[in-house]
Amino acid sequence: MPDIVIKKVKKGGHGGHHGGSWKVAYADFVTAMMAFFLLLWLLSSATEEQLQGISNYFTPETISQSESGSGGILGGQSLAEQGSLRSEMGAPTVSMDIPPVKTPEEIAEQRLAEQEDKEFKEAEEQLRKAIESSPDLQELAKNIRIEETDEGLRIQILDEDGTAMFPSGSAVMAEHTKLLLSKVVEAIKGMPQDISIEGHTDAVPFTTITGYSNWELSSDRALATRRELETQGLATGRFAKVAGLADTDPLIPETPENERNRRISITLLRGTGERPALDDQTPDAGTSGSPSPETGSDAESPTPPSGNGSPTNRRPSFSVPTNR
Repeated sequence: MPDIVIKKVKKGGHGGHHGGSWKVAYADFVTAMMAFFLLLWLLSSATEEQLQGISNYFTPETISQSESGSGGILGGQSLAEQGSLRSEMGAPTVSMDIPPVKTPEEIAEQRLAEQEDKEFKEAEEQLRKAIESSPDLQELAKNIRIEETDEGLRIQILDEDGTAMFPSGSAVMAEHTKLLLSKVVEAIKGMPQDISIEGHTDAVPFTTITGYSNWELSSDRALATRRELETQGLATGRFAKVAGLADTDPLIPETPENERNRRISITLLRGTGERPALDDQTPDAGTSGSPSPETGSDAESPTPPSGNGSPTNRRPSFSVPTNR
């Protein structure tokens, strides 16, 4: 009898597919769960500031190119309580103002202004010390007022406590006024600024039969001051303006008839006068400002413009404002 062979065919396709794949899936699941519980543990141990930082880090930011909404002028904000508002949970930003880059001309102007401020302070200190050290002028310390203004350094000599700089109704200068002006000259003689002189009176009416009034009186006193300063040693070319203002610019507007409104104002005009060029303003700073053979001294020492934009080498002027 022949042998009977029975063949059993195994369909291994379906069984092989599910043989070990579930293990890989299970391992991925366990890994994900471990990572999830690890994240929960980290979040529970983090501080409020750290959580806020994580939230800000993952806050999305977009740039809108539209002409309205967040891309408009308001940048996503509204003037009213309702409307589009900027999120307070966004990433923090830092803004800072960057100063503009200064040109060489602006740097030169700034250095000139700083140098003038230093000169003004030195002149004021020198004048005050000269008055305090002079027995004849100690009583006149109350009659002089020194202050820095936008126009420049202003030195005012005024009447105070019955001490007059000029006799009543006269432009003849008192001797103590001349002595006081001599100390003013010592303090400002070496400075380069142009000088403006203004005469002021109080509001007490003053008119003679010839028509001589406070206008002429204030102008004559200003001219007398200019002559005395020139006699004391100031150069004639430094006087830029001599004017009489009568009672139009009182020192004490509340009481225009007060004696302190009678005064002489001597102002060193800011930004005027000739001075040598600063070393670092010229291209060849290492030459200590010495002129080159080709250009000469005039090219190395440019004349700064005056406060009104005109050249500093101008003739003295005299003006009497009209009574309006």
